[in-house]
Amino acid sequence: MKYVKQISIDPQMTVGQLVDQMGAAGVLGAGRIARAVDIVVEMFENPNYTTFLSLAGPMIPGGLRKVVSLLIEQGYVDAIVTSGANIVHDIVEGLGYRGVKEPPRQNDIELRKIGVGRAGDIYFEHEGFEALEKKMYEVFDSLTAEKKGGIAILELLFEIGKTINDESSFLRKAASKQVPVFSPAIMDSMLALHVWTYSQLKQLRLEPIGDLNRMADIVFNSKKIGAIILGGGASKHHVLGVSILREGVDAAVQITLDRPEAGSLSGAPLEEAISWKKAQTKSRLATVIGDATIIFPIIVAASLEKLNSKK
Repeated sequence: MKYVKQISIDPQMTVGQLVDQMGAAGVLGAGRIARAVDIVVEMFENPNYTTFLSLAGPMIPGGLRKVVSLLIEQGYVDAIVTSGANIVHDIVEGLGYRGVKEPPRQNDIELRKIGVGRAGDIYFEHEGFEALEKKMYEVFDSLTAEKKGGIAILELLFEIGKTINDESSFLRKAASKQVPVFSPAIMDSMLALHVWTYSQLKQLRLEPIGDLNRMADIVFNSKKIGAIILGGGASKHHVLGVSILREGVDAAVQITLDRPEAGSLSGAPLEEAISWKKAQTKSRLATVIGDATIIFPIIVAASLEKLNSKK
């Protein structure tokens, strides 16, 4: 029999060594994180994998912006699927408006009066979103008449990414590396509101079917599909849903705080995807329950350390 080994801590140990200790224990959350690292390393080092990174929730304002950009820069992820909110916050930060840790006021009514919005314990100046509107109108004005007549969401995000003057921006990095960014629920964002208001004055039309065409091409042309899923929602479903075209993903890691009892996709363990042909019967899967802003940096750091040790 294999027994649980107690985790040993050394003051000089690396993140990868800590995860190795978690793997030696092999159970509960520690075991899940270690298995997730093994799966991510396989995705990153095997050239047959096309790896999707799915982002839901406040991952960009929550501190993961540079982590996502790093993975794009180093060629470890081949496509991003994200909520509209993460796109908006990436652009707003690119305009120089960062989230604030310490609240200028404690009361939400007072925050509203001074022009500050709150997401959990992150605070945002309304001024940044006013700058977003101006920036978006400038981008829309720069589009050709043909693109204004019908543009895929990923193409619009590519055009936006080219204009962001901030090396930490994942949209800028994706545009420079030709990594497609998909946002199936873009209409549920401030960016979409600006698309709508602009379209009331001038021609501008989004063509989301173009995104599905591109995603289908990626899936059909890939030998293996991998997915790293932070949170749930439309981003998670889009990655897994399109994978039905080839009988499901070959490997996936999910980090979520949602629960499975209500039957929602966001809380569903990845094994459930097998029944829908969104994951293959022999797929390598790991669902880690926890906050992605804590767990994802650990998984990435440990994975990159293991990859570097093999060079």
